[in-house]
Amino acid sequence: MRTNILAMAVVFVVVLISMIFHELAHGFMAYFLGDDTAKEEGRLTLNPLKHLDPLLSVALPLLLFMTGGPIFGGAKPVPVNSKNLKYGVWGMAMVAVAGPLMNFVIAFVAFLVGYYTGWLEAPGLIGVIFDYLVLINLGFGVFNLIPIPPLDGSRVLYAIAPDGVREAMSGMEKWGIMVVLLLVVVFPSFISMIMGGAMEGILRFFFWIVGVH
Repeated sequence: MRTNILAMAVVFVVVLISMIFHELAHGFMAYFLGDDTAKEEGRLTLNPLKHLDPLLSVALPLLLFMTGGPIFGGAKPVPVNSKNLKYGVWGMAMVAVAGPLMNFVIAFVAFLVGYYTGWLEAPGLIGVIFDYLVLINLGFGVFNLIPIPPLDGSRVLYAIAPDGVREAMSGMEKWGIMVVLLLVVVFPSFISMIMGGAMEGILRFFFWIVGVH
């Protein structure tokens, strides 16, 4: 019981860290490309309360942890005025990709530190922390690249899609997240298989980089 509570606490803290840096990456990329909306609304901050979404940031990751599935989630979207961005829809795609990319960077750095120090396989709390730093950030990155509005992957798809697809995606914007959550609830095994496969592939790539084939 104590071990489960400790693991849940680690999950919660790692989710908060992962979420904060994910949203900061969106906000700073938007600022770099000419839009200061996130800055003006106080979202370029490490304060988790500014980014927290009770459903996506807390309930969903903890539910997935308790059911043994890949842990992923999201946060309150950073406000972006696409009209202020350089490069049009491609600017918006760059803002979108910045979030998942940040999660992959955190996962890779944690992997490297954990691998070369041996902490990835260490018993006790330190091993749990590094395992979750890698796996949760991989989960956040992969989940947010799903091309269903309003997830980040949809912004990339929007940039390359024909007008008809863009119109359909715009129509899904309001209800898209409910579609994603419905898929998680109704088809958990399918989502776990897709997410798990993608995360395993990235982990293999990490091991390949350090020479483990």
